[in-house]
Amino acid sequence: MFKASLQRHVRLGHAVARRQISALSSTRGICFQTLEQHTGRLSQPIGTQSISLRCLSQRLYSQSAAAPQTYDNAGSASTPELITKFGDLSKLGVHPRLVEAITVGMKYEDMTDVQTKTINAALNGVDLVAQAKTGTGKTLAFLIPTLQRLLAAEPDLVDKYKRRTARSNDVKAIIMSPTRELAEQIGVEATKLVANTGIVVQTAVGGTRKREAMMKMQREGCHILVATPGRLKDILTDSYANVAAPNLRAFVLDEADRMLDVGFSDDIQEILSYLPKIEDVDRQTLLFSATIPRDVVHLAKSLVKTDNFEFVQTIDKNEAPTHERIPQNLVVCRGYENYFPAIMELAAKARQLHEADPEKPPFKAIVFMSNTATVQFANEVFRSSSLADRRSGIPIYDIHSKLSQPQRTASAEYFRRAKEGILLSSDVTARGMDFPGVTHVIQIGLPPDRDQYIHRIGRTGRAGRAGEGWLLLSEEEVDEARRRLPGLPIKPNKMIEVAQVDITQSTEAQGEAGKYISDVAKAYENVPKFMFKQTYHAMLGQKFGRGFRAEDVINLLNRWCMQGMGWEEVPAISPNSARNRGLTRIRGVRIGHDDIEEEQSKFGRSSDGFGGRGGSGGRGGGFNRGGGGGFNRGGGGGFSRGGGGGFSRGGGGGFDRGGGGGFSRGGGGGYGSRSDGGGFSRGGGGGGDRGRPQRFDSKFSGRVDRPDGDRRGQGRSSASF
Repeated sequence: MFKASLQRHVRLGHAVARRQISALSSTRGICFQTLEQHTGRLSQPIGTQSISLRCLSQRLYSQSAAAPQTYDNAGSASTPELITKFGDLSKLGVHPRLVEAITVGMKYEDMTDVQTKTINAALNGVDLVAQAKTGTGKTLAFLIPTLQRLLAAEPDLVDKYKRRTARSNDVKAIIMSPTRELAEQIGVEATKLVANTGIVVQTAVGGTRKREAMMKMQREGCHILVATPGRLKDILTDSYANVAAPNLRAFVLDEADRMLDVGFSDDIQEILSYLPKIEDVDRQTLLFSATIPRDVVHLAKSLVKTDNFEFVQTIDKNEAPTHERIPQNLVVCRGYENYFPAIMELAAKARQLHEADPEKPPFKAIVFMSNTATVQFANEVFRSSSLADRRSGIPIYDIHSKLSQPQRTASAEYFRRAKEGILLSSDVTARGMDFPGVTHVIQIGLPPDRDQYIHRIGRTGRAGRAGEGWLLLSEEEVDEARRRLPGLPIKPNKMIEVAQVDITQSTEAQGEAGKYISDVAKAYENVPKFMFKQTYHAMLGQKFGRGFRAEDVINLLNRWCMQGMGWEEVPAISPNSARNRGLTRIRGVRIGHDDIEEEQSKFGRSSDGFGGRGGSGGRGGGFNRGGGGGFNRGGGGGFSRGGGGGFSRGGGGGFDRGGGGGFSRGGGGGYGSRSDGGGFSRGGGGGGDRGRPQRFDSKFSGRVDRPDGDRRGQGRSSASF
């Protein structure tokens, strides 16, 4: 049994994990579980050698540690039957209101293998170190024991009215996640679970206003705090935040290896210094990690109770990893100019298959690109194409680092609920995010490395479902891809005809593929030129290699620019940038400066007050008609006709015709004429001249609260839809 588990780790390549699990298996008081035992009973402690957890990271793999273990079944205590259905959780003491929230509210019936093994163990009160992949139901696996622990310790929390007594300086449970999106996702699930109780859940993540989060916690109180490490450290170390956890009962770390990979180790250690010691306040620690390298073991030994914890292995040795199980296709494109038409053809073919056979899932894809500028450019192109047609098209969403956290959260939630659609994304969603029903993961260009490719692929085929992976590369990138992506089952696929079409040929010569090329060409005409210039510069900053050099990228980008988009000259690169990047002597580079200030001030960039066409038609932050991302011509503070995120022609503080987030032509206090103030339809709120007072009846003042929690208007930039 144990030998088979080790062989599994060897095959995965986790050499360090192999040694650490070997050490974990021989620790007194540790229960090592495998899926083979899931059908029978919980395993008994393995081995008899006494060794402290402090020595785990130093113990090396040896034959004695890997030797087959023997068990005295006659002398072992009987183990209760494992619960495999959520409806039976009451047998383990889980409160009926939690069971009802899961089975009735969330409509879950059967547990996944990961949930079965971890929930049964965690409800016994022991600390848990669990190795589990993403997409296996980990969120409920740690939320249910955490919530039950709070209700068992304080039965009064079952009463909804107890929410009024919640305090920000008496947090009962903390859940840490490495990314904002994952933390928001956990917060949503936790809120659903506690709907019929008095437990208050708060979320604190980077990218949002810290002051607002603190004021919300102080006003509403907090029993469970879901946070990213950086923001949690900021809050706990801020004496004015009034956030503390002197009676902490549960501490959860999700994606622990990811947190350490991105450099949160120091933050976690500082957070621990602000929490009560285990010796003083008994708390349960639940640590989940996809891999168990040495640094995760070091982290675990500083958190868990060394005499009362279990290690749970939830990876089936017979189950192939997602990146080995799902089909992966390589589409070799003639050049960068073929990328967008190829995506359109791929989407069209997948949708045709669904229409021909409704049993097949609808097309729902995540398209990964390696930089934010390309995501923004692609979003503008596809929204201007037939792919986003209101009658025959599909929803298109985008997530990248330049969106505000509310915008990223809204995009993720809309895509999560969508039956079909396309999410254009940078690597902010490559790990941890769970989007149900994703049928395709499409990667554009060279992934930075093998691990990132695998993490991206993991967004589909989750929990054993079907999925497809597609990698679109130019001919020049193929050799480098072979070096970066060894040992992966990627097979060439020639079904995408437009990939190898010369777009300079006549429409007749292009054949059926010509309609996709023509569609994209028309879309280019509606996209501001500076957006492609930003993409051009961003793609010059990608990772090169022996098989893919800067000269190759310059040639590909120039051909895209001149042939694909019909420009007369390629974007310029400043002398300093060319020198710093080592591009001064490369043929095809145009060194100089482009005068794009006029265009940028017209269309705006949301990140610095000039940019950003938010959503479908919304423009942001310009001098004239400026704004910050409305649904349609929304705004965020322009000088004239400015605004702040209305649903249609909304506003948020313009000098003239300003506003603050109306549903239709709404406003929020402009200085000049026709200034409105937050109406549902031509609503008002006090302008300097001819400002209308707020109304109620059919012209609701203030923001519009959507059922899914998305709030638009009132001076706030709305999400990009």
